[in-house]
Amino acid sequence: MNRRASREKALQAMFQVDVGKTDKESAYLHVLGNEKDDGFLKELFFGTLNHLNEIDQTIAEYLENWSLERLANVDRNLLRIAVYEMKYMDVPNTVTINEAIEIAKRFGDEKSSKFINGVLSKVLNKIE
Repeated sequence: MNRRASREKALQAMFQVDVGKTDKESAYLHVLGNEKDDGFLKELFFGTLNHLNEIDQTIAEYLENWSLERLANVDRNLLRIAVYEMKYMDVPNTVTINEAIEIAKRFGDEKSSKFINGVLSKVLNKIE
């Protein structure tokens, strides 16, 4: 599967864990479906969960007049995945941000992509 599909599946699995309270192994297997095990998806999903507290603190620093809990579920989990990818994976940050924006356009509401772009741009400034 390509990386965009892996990112989308990671978002779906994060959503299941966050909103549906599904255990992480079940969520991963569910989104994997009949596909063969995907290393990028696996690292993105489990890595995000393993660093969730740190990632949430990073995101919370850049939310103006919002708390993490008040964010739309899709936006919150997409930010988590993108911040993990930016901080811990060897992927160009511009690629990560662009992918997150495109996924937000597909799964979020009409304002999601701009919101995601704004928060991730601020995170990028801190990382660099």
